[in-house]
Amino acid sequence: MTDLPHPDHQPEFYETVAMKRLFAWLLDSCIILALSLLAVLMTAFVGLFVWPLLYLAIGFVYRVATIASGSATWGMHFVGIELRDAYGARLDGGLALAHTAGYTVSMALPVLQVISVIMMLTSARAQGLTDAMLGTVAINRRAVA
Repeated sequence: MTDLPHPDHQPEFYETVAMKRLFAWLLDSCIILALSLLAVLMTAFVGLFVWPLLYLAIGFVYRVATIASGSATWGMHFVGIELRDAYGARLDGGLALAHTAGYTVSMALPVLQVISVIMMLTSARAQGLTDAMLGTVAINRRAVA
C-alpha cells in the first residue's frame, strides 16, 4: 500500500471517512429502495413476490456498476469519497465486483459486518473487512480546482 496516501503524512485523505461511509451507505440504501420500488411498479407488482431477491439483485448491480464506472457509488460521490486499490488507482470492473461481493457477504453475516465497522473505526486508513482483504481503501476525493 505504498502508493496510497500515508495516514500519518497525509491524514486529510482519511479524516471523517468512516462517518462519510455511513452517510453514503444510507443514501445508497435509499437509492436502491427507490429503484426496487420502481421495478415493482414496472412488473405490475409481481416483483413483490420476490422482493428480497429483487432488492438484493438491484443493490448488487447498482454497486458494481457505479463503483466500476467511477470508483464510488452515487452516495460516495455525494459525500466526497472514492475507493482506490492498493496502487492508488480507481477500481476496475473485476475489483468492483469483488468489493461488492465481499460487502454482500458481510451484510449477510452480521458478525462480519460488526468486525468490518470496528475495523473502519479503528484502523488508520478506515478500512473495512472487505477493504483489508482486497487491499482497497476509501479516501476523501481531491478538490478539483
